[in-house]
Order: sequence, then C-alpha cells, then structure tokens
Amino acid sequence: MSLPERKSAVPCLACTCNGTVPAAAFAGAGLTGAAAPVKALCRGDVAAFRAAVRQNGPVVVGCTQEAAFFDELADRLDAPAELRYVNLREAAGWSREGAAAGPKIAALLEMASLPAPAPVAGVDLTSAGSLAIVGPAAAACDWAQRLAAKLDVGVFATDGAGLPARRDFPIHEARGLSLRGHLGAFEISWQHAGPIDLERCTGCGACVAACPQQALARGGHGSLGPCHDAARCTPHGACRDACVSACGDIAAIDFARLGAPALQENCDLVLDLSRVPLLRSPHLPEGYFAPGADALAQSEAARALVGLVGEFQKPRYLDYRAAKCAHYRQGRTGCTRCIDVCSTDAIGSVHNRIVVSAELCAGCGGCATACPTGAARHVYPAPGELMGRLQRGLAAYAAAGGKDACVLVHAAGQREALLEPGRSGDGLPARAIPFEVHDVAGFGLDYALATICYGAAELRLVVDAEQPEAYRAALQEQFALGNLILAALGFGERRLTLVDVDALAVDLWQSPAQAAIAAPASFVFPNDKRVALDQAITHLVARSPAAPSEIALPARSPFGSVAVDAGACTLCMSCVGACPAGALLDTPEEPRLRFVERNCVQCGLCAATCPENAISLSPRLWLDEDARRARTLNAAQPFHCISCGKEFGTRQMIDAMLAKVGGHSMFAGEGAQRRLQMCGDCRVLDMMKNPREMSVFGDRP
Repeated sequence: MSLPERKSAVPCLACTCNGTVPAAAFAGAGLTGAAAPVKALCRGDVAAFRAAVRQNGPVVVGCTQEAAFFDELADRLDAPAELRYVNLREAAGWSREGAAAGPKIAALLEMASLPAPAPVAGVDLTSAGSLAIVGPAAAACDWAQRLAAKLDVGVFATDGAGLPARRDFPIHEARGLSLRGHLGAFEISWQHAGPIDLERCTGCGACVAACPQQALARGGHGSLGPCHDAARCTPHGACRDACVSACGDIAAIDFARLGAPALQENCDLVLDLSRVPLLRSPHLPEGYFAPGADALAQSEAARALVGLVGEFQKPRYLDYRAAKCAHYRQGRTGCTRCIDVCSTDAIGSVHNRIVVSAELCAGCGGCATACPTGAARHVYPAPGELMGRLQRGLAAYAAAGGKDACVLVHAAGQREALLEPGRSGDGLPARAIPFEVHDVAGFGLDYALATICYGAAELRLVVDAEQPEAYRAALQEQFALGNLILAALGFGERRLTLVDVDALAVDLWQSPAQAAIAAPASFVFPNDKRVALDQAITHLVARSPAAPSEIALPARSPFGSVAVDAGACTLCMSCVGACPAGALLDTPEEPRLRFVERNCVQCGLCAATCPENAISLSPRLWLDEDARRARTLNAAQPFHCISCGKEFGTRQMIDAMLAKVGGHSMFAGEGAQRRLQMCGDCRVLDMMKNPREMSVFGDRP
C-alpha cells in the first residue's frame, strides 16, 4: 500500500541500498515523491545528502552502516545540519516481510526525528592519572614499564614477583586484595604476601646468601629478587633470622608484616590482570578495566586508560526522593529492594537511610523498576521523554496502516545482535519495532503497561547472558504481575515477555500475533511512577471486556488493602507515621483511622510498626473508583480528661492502658490511676498538688 507523501518538519534521507530493500516498504511509509528513497545514498546518489545537509536543523539518515562516511562528508562541507541516524535496512527492509514494513519504517523515522534527551545534572569525576596494575608479576610489570611514561604507575603483584632489574615504579607483593570506588577515587586494600618489602629492598642479595634454608632466591630473567619461599622458611627457628640480620639497616625484611593489618592505597585508575578479577559485575565502574590474559584486550584497555586523565562528567541518572521511601520508618526496616537489586553497590543503607553514590551508578534503572513507591526514579532520559518517543512511533505506525505492533525493547549493547537476523536470516517481522533504551533493567511495570496502552499489542524485553540475575528476576516479577492484570481484564495471555536475544527472531516468527487494544491512550507519560501506573490501569480498565471489580495479586505486589482488627487497635496512629505513601491517614477532628487504597504499596511498615499487631496486608488491585477515596478502617469514642474535660486519646486506649499498668506498684493508688485519665496539663498540675506522690521511692519524711 502506498501512502501520501510523508510530510515532516525533519527531512529524512532513505536508500534502497542498491535495490535490496523493496521500494514498496518506503512507499508504505509515505516516502514518495520528493521524499522517495535513492538507490545508493553513500555512492552514486550522494548529491542528495549534500543538498539536504546544507540547511540548518536536524536531518535523519536512514543508514547506520555509513555513519562515519556521512559525518566526515558533512564536516568537509562545513554543513550546519544535525545528523540523526536510524537503521532501516536490517531492522525493516531486509526481512521476508520487507515489502510490508512500511508502517515500521514510518515508526522508526518518527522516533529518530525527535531530539536527543534533555541533559540532566552531571557528576564530576577527576583523574590525575595514578594507575594501579594488579595481577601476575610478569604481565603487570611489563605493562607498568610501557605505561610509566604516561601514567603514575604502581604494581600489586599477585605472585612471587621479586624486585625488577630497574625500579621505575613501586611494586608490592600483595595478597588479600579487595577494591572499591570509581574513577578518580579507587581504594585498594591489601596485605604483604611475604616478609620482604620490595619498596625497601635494594636487591643486594645479602639475605639470599645468608639464608641456610634456601628459602630466598634470586628471581627469574630480568629480576634481582629476592623471592621468598614460605614452605622452606623457618622464621625464628634454626636460622635465627639470619636474613633479617643480613639485611641490616635497610630493614626490608620483617616477619611481623605477615600478621599486620591490611593496608590501603588510593588511585585513580585500575588495570586488573588477575585470572579472577577483583570486581565481577556487568556494570563496572569507570576507570576499572579487567581484560584478563587476552593480549588484544589488554592493549585496548591500556589505550583507554591513557585517555582517562583529566576532568570528566557523567549524567546523574537517578533521582531519589527520601520522603517517598519505604526503607525505614518508626524504628522498623521495610523495603530493601533497591539495595538488593543494584549490581554496582551504588545503593546502601547508612544510619537507616538510603544513600546513593551517583559516581558508582551505571544508570541501569533496576532500582527504579524494583522501587514500589517511585522514590527511586531513573531520569536520564526522563520517563516522559522516553515514552513520548515510543508513543509517537506507535502513532506513526498506526497512521501508516500498521497493526498488532510488537515492541522490542533492547539495550544499546544489543543493537548489533538485534540486526543480525536481517543480515543472515529472515530478518524481523514487519510488526516488530525495535526500541532502544539505555538498559532494559529500567523498563518496569509502569513502562510496560503504558506500552500496551499506547497501541502495542505485545512487548518483548530483550535480555542476554550478561544480564544480572537480580535484574532478570525483578523484571520477570514485574512482567508476571503485568500479564496477570492484563489477563484478568480480558486482554489475553503473555503480552509482556522477556526473551533472550539469541532466540528473539525464532520467537517472533513462531509466535502468533495478538491484536492491539482498541483506542490507544493519549495521556502524557508522567515522571511519577505511581501516577503513571494509575493512568495506565485506568485506561485499560475503561476498555476491559471482562470488567472485574478487583484482581487478586500475589505477595510483594505494589497494590493492596489493609485490614485492621478493631478490637485490638487503640488508634495510636503509629501506622500513619510509618506509611511512606500517604495511604493511612489520621483525622485531626476525631479518633479515626482512614485509608486510601490506591496509594498503598504493601511495604508492610504499618504492620511492623503497630504495637498491637492489629494490621494485616492483603495484596489486590481494587478497580472501583472508591479506591481513590479515603475510607474509615477504625474509629472510636474519644476520651475526655476527667479534670478539665478536654478530648485526648480514645476510650479504648485509656481502658487498655489501665488494664495493662493498673496492677503495677507505680499506679496502685487511686490518685495515680486517676492521673492516667487526665490530659498532659492536668496530670502535671495534679502531681504538683500532691508532691508526696512524685517520688518513685514512696513517701518521704
């Protein structure tokens, strides 16, 4: 089907790549007339590129393979245009459904035409170039020699290093190594591996000659030693510290070092050549490289390290709002999901408060996915910008006649794997629209449900072997909850799925397409997570063919109700102070506990705080409009001061207090029990009138 010529404020340059992409695909996207694709934009039709980039403003180029060529040509022309690239060939045209890929091309061009995410506050990182090289002595010293002219190098050898023939850099024989920190602020903790401090040693060999056990020896080629053999050594034994005596005033040998506390060294950069890296995380901090034994990887790491000297800045990916956090309230620990899921140790609890290290944060967004309240929110790109791009793309897909769209959410690192089926297989189905995000870990339930609301029939979240298990588990939990809600509303099964990148193409071709929900949503995706969930669920409920009044949910779900045992509850309102979401409310005018179910995140802090164990949780999604309104959970008759008549507390609270403490010696007298029934002011006045009752030791003479 051919659409009218595409009209866009942003010029789009498309190419059939020497006729290998069907012309019908571009016609289906409205690329006709002046907007029609050329045959070879990077070769015979390059004049079209030259003409387009001479104007100010953005220009979308539908080719990523030749991006370097186009950038260079634009520089030569001193072109004012801002180039934006999108892959149309492998992602759409190179497919057994390539001729029908017009709506997908329209969606990809629409999303590519939008500006880059707005910048956010940055995190400053400074590196002076101090480099710690950790690993086997031979490899570590070799790289230290090569890099010493450009970086301030120190070596932590993990085997018997001995002293090199030239002392061009500090070298330590280290054990018990551990590492933490980030670019410009790494801290290495280590202990001496033997009694010899190579920083003091001169390599004279006097200790080697003096050792009767042959526990000290010169090193191998290029090393002056000494190397220490702990298996042969008998310190304080028959040799009577002959090596220590031979070393003399140099004092390089001291057996007390073997039991000494760990030492700390600070550095800006780390090259870890250990067989087992010190840090094993898929999201390593900037400035840390662990290339292993591969020579090419080591060379690439060394080249990168040389460039990491100076001042740098990274985005502050996470916005944390302590007021919304359900981690700790009223002396009780509640939610720890962000801490549990973070793969970079960027989130911790200090003095019962969540602390986020923006320097360590890799911006994966897993914490925001796991957070039930929205206290942790991924803000680069802003949620509204990210989903606004997808909403525009799905609208363009539908306007071009596309049906049953399946959105493929993938990380930037999976881009090439996603395009591989187009190069060597059947490609991607015409309904499959790639959508790139910084990291799929941040694409949680709010994003997933909104994707369905905006017109997608299905969502595939692309994962791979590098995905941390904690992130995968969190995403599976969220998608299972989303599928449960969608199924209960009558929208079918498995609209939201995680799929391995290697199995993606097969999964897409073998899975039958599902129909999209009628009437895509028009709401602007909000930055607040709970508001986003509320808007998405409201849209789905309005179009639900099943129309249930409530949906039973599993434990750990972020929606639910609270039940209060009215016989046990004293209306002390401890639960109100503990609630981080404003779901439990006090009533200033009277002793009444109210509850707004739509606000509840089922964190359990209210139940943990209640001194009477009167609160229980019930996970569910109540779809009635009353879920937004405050309802009374418990109310009681107010109690009035027996002296002045002022209202304070409740009758139930006072009766419970009298029952609990009435038999105690401190409150055995009638006056003391009467005082318990007075307000605070009257209680003080009554004690002043009866000074003989003010001592815990009874009557005084």
